Amino acid sequence: MMSTPPSPAETAARPGTPHGPDPAKVRAAVRGGTLAYFVDQFDIYLPIVVLAPAAAYFQAANLSASTTALLASLVFASTLIGRPLGAIIFGHFADTVGRKRTTLVAVGGFGVITLVTACLPGHETIGMWSVGTLIALRFVDGIFLGGEYTTAVPLAMEWSPKHKRGLYASIITSTSPAAYAVIAAITLLMLQLLPSAGLHSAYVQWGWRIPFFVGALLAAVLFRYYQKQVHEPPSELTGEKHKLPFVRLLRKYPRALGQVFVLMTGTWLATNMEAAVTPAQLKAHLDLSSKEVTLTMLVINAAAALSYPLFGMLSQRIGRRRFYIGYGFSMVVLGAGSYTTLMASNGGFGAALGFGVLIGVFTVGTFGPIAAYLTERFPASIRSTGYGVGYSLALIAPAFYQFYLQRFDGFMPAHLAPGVLIVLAGLLISLGGFLGPETKDVDMADDSTIPKLS
Repeated sequence: MMSTPPSPAETAARPGTPHGPDPAKVRAAVRGGTLAYFVDQFDIYLPIVVLAPAAAYFQAANLSASTTALLASLVFASTLIGRPLGAIIFGHFADTVGRKRTTLVAVGGFGVITLVTACLPGHETIGMWSVGTLIALRFVDGIFLGGEYTTAVPLAMEWSPKHKRGLYASIITSTSPAAYAVIAAITLLMLQLLPSAGLHSAYVQWGWRIPFFVGALLAAVLFRYYQKQVHEPPSELTGEKHKLPFVRLLRKYPRALGQVFVLMTGTWLATNMEAAVTPAQLKAHLDLSSKEVTLTMLVINAAAALSYPLFGMLSQRIGRRRFYIGYGFSMVVLGAGSYTTLMASNGGFGAALGFGVLIGVFTVGTFGPIAAYLTERFPASIRSTGYGVGYSLALIAPAFYQFYLQRFDGFMPAHLAPGVLIVLAGLLISLGGFLGPETKDVDMADDSTIPKLS
């Protein structure tokens, strides 16, 4: 009885076969995706961690606490809002011109913007133009960052063997909390070495610039690596070219995009509660010092980084769909429960470190297999566009988390409101997983269909 010949993707999954891809190219693509995601996330989290002790440099001294918090959230939100636009622009060129060349443009762009940010003058020099320019630069930075992961991550997943996509995806995405932890460690060291009290302290005036220079240097290293080491995936894995991949995505795959939007909305809402709101509440409600907050966030994100490979392998074993349904409910119980218990008990630094491990594992663990899931969810010819838009479009609503939290004023204490949003995030993730199909065995070279819900 004649056997069915293997598909291109199945052949690619066997690096030792004569027609399979060069194993060195597979390793280079996965390493490139890992480095790219780390540099991307390093840049994303810079203003949250590094600028928090230096907010006085960009803002007037007589601003109210609520206005100061709003401006700080806009610095972060502007980056997030720029990312969907970058996903559409760079996803188009990744699907029509090529993944590698588009990645190089995106990396070069955010490297330059990060370098310019490091040279910004403060409020004493140019007034409110300082924080306005910072917000504008972060928006442009978000466009390039949205382009980077839209191209680099699908490229890495297209090179990856089917049976290792969950593991490779989790290694790539584990660099997100790892990047946060590295930034926290750098900031903690600088706060130990440099005075940070007062507008004219060393850290506030120039110390915060050093991590931004490091970010620009990392972008240069990443650019060089992609230029020399990474190759375009085989043409059978990237599909035929369409003139308008974004239009094709909207017309032919609205259900897939909508389902991913639900899941990613929950994912980004939980991420903002963990990355942006938790450190603020550790300082405002638990009265932790800047050093204690930084160390707690380092522990939270280190725990998350270590959990990602476990979640990636779990999704490879039980399936992506079951993983996301289960993880969403785990977030409701353990993620929101840990955060609320910590805040309600008014625990000190030790309690923050202990509960921080659970907060890290059960609020942002959705990212473990996300690189594999989103690339599997869309067909080859629009994969970069589908991945980038699906990943980024849902950023917008959660980016205004500060406005949602303010709606709870008068109903519950400010330090407990984030727990409610973590519950909502978990429910959205479970719903998004339920609405989607199983994808772990999808053929990356199949451009005719996408997985259907059984």
